[in-house]
Amino acid sequence: MPGGRHMAARTAPDLLLDPVVAELSSTLFASFAREDQRRKGVEYLDGLLRARGRKSIRNIAQAVGGQATEQYLHHFISDSTWGWAPVRRALAAHVGRVAPPAAWVVRPMLIPKAGKHSVGVTRRFCPDLGQTLNAQQAMGVWAVSDELAVPVDWRLHLSQAWVADPGRRSRAAIPDGVRAETDGECAVEAFLGADARLAFPDRPLVMDARGTDVHAAVARLHPETPLLMRISGTQLFTVLDPGSPRRGADPLPAQQVVGLLREARKPVAGRWPLLAATVRVGVPGGRAGDLVLLGVGPAGKSWPAELWLSNQPDADAASLLRTSRFLDRVDHDFGRFADRVGMRDFTGRSFAGWHRHTTLASAAHAVLALVELDARDSWLDELSTIDSARRYRIPCTASTRR
Repeated sequence: MPGGRHMAARTAPDLLLDPVVAELSSTLFASFAREDQRRKGVEYLDGLLRARGRKSIRNIAQAVGGQATEQYLHHFISDSTWGWAPVRRALAAHVGRVAPPAAWVVRPMLIPKAGKHSVGVTRRFCPDLGQTLNAQQAMGVWAVSDELAVPVDWRLHLSQAWVADPGRRSRAAIPDGVRAETDGECAVEAFLGADARLAFPDRPLVMDARGTDVHAAVARLHPETPLLMRISGTQLFTVLDPGSPRRGADPLPAQQVVGLLREARKPVAGRWPLLAATVRVGVPGGRAGDLVLLGVGPAGKSWPAELWLSNQPDADAASLLRTSRFLDRVDHDFGRFADRVGMRDFTGRSFAGWHRHTTLASAAHAVLALVELDARDSWLDELSTIDSARRYRIPCTASTRR
């Protein structure tokens, strides 16, 4: 049992987490050769869930074992040799067994930093704060279904200033193969580098690609990967739809292409007052096959409110819109769980340390999501039991109510 020497101090919420932590840990740390490493992994995961305030290694150690554990947990994260890739594969496999993903979502995570020495930190604009600040940025790959949303892989974005500086590379122990990337390239490579996707290759990739080179992303991913990307209205496309008067004309901005469909909009099944329309398009230069632009917006408002690009031209608008909402689901769950498990709290400077901490924080996120899913399933089971009792006039005793 995780944190067993402190069981006397455990609270009711802790005890709800314990069986989920135990079940997940049995597969999560199976790749660790030594028992002491597995124990430290469980302690760190348990500490992420129990520590109060910022999830620094000091606070994590205090939550699970006191000051004596701080040194070896610091070594476990920053200086140990265990690989995070097998742990991420185990996490993704566990999540896939509980709730097979309906889509993969790639989402950026901005990590504000007070200093400038943490690996990858640079000056970045933060839309939420409306200001530029020192920050790291990473791309998370999320396994998402109607029941669950969990980050299962990560890629830390590094600028040219970082990868071209031998001193910085050495101090942060950045592997030789790591190269500079744009944000868009980082997002695409995060997905392609995620082993988890190989178990469900037919699931679509969903991402917000506004502000990135959509054409380059499509060229890198198409046709092997089903895609659904939110795009800006300035992206250029050629119209391929046989019924369009602009078919074969010079490339047009996406906003203008979809604007031509105003009279062809139709209500989205079950989503009134949303209206949607689709049109087949291609990338200028013909570097990809048929794509489809989806325009979405509420009736009576400016059209379109959203633009989406997919390489699934036979999919209907309602299906594409339903898939697009997984992006909102990830944003929602990130907001609820990420800071609770310290996803952005690693204070070390090393590349490997950041990846190890973030991997275990992702596992802690999974624990909270799985506990919530178990509670929801139990509640639904109880409602079903009560409903059956009423339907067949069975007395609803304490046993049927649990």
